[in-house]
Amino acid sequence: MLAYAGGITLCVIAWGYLVYMAIDFGGSARTGNAAAWLLLVLAALGAAACLFIGLMLIARLGNAMGLSGPSSPPQDDSSPDQPSTRPAGGGRRAAR
Repeated sequence: MLAYAGGITLCVIAWGYLVYMAIDFGGSARTGNAAAWLLLVLAALGAAACLFIGLMLIARLGNAMGLSGPSSPPQDDSSPDQPSTRPAGGGRRAAR
């Protein structure tokens, strides 16, 4: 779990830095620096990737802590050990 927490922390720090850099590159690009457009796109894609990876790590951490999982058993009366009771004969199509 400690590895997940460390990974989440690194992703959040990297995401914040890349967002800051994208804002800075955006300002440079508006003043006429053509190379800043490429850096802006790369920083924005990197920030999106860091955010996605961080959210996936949060989900895995929650699963490892037992916060998520099967919500409840099936609501019908059948149990997984009993076979389902289906009518024999194949239904309306087979009766034709």
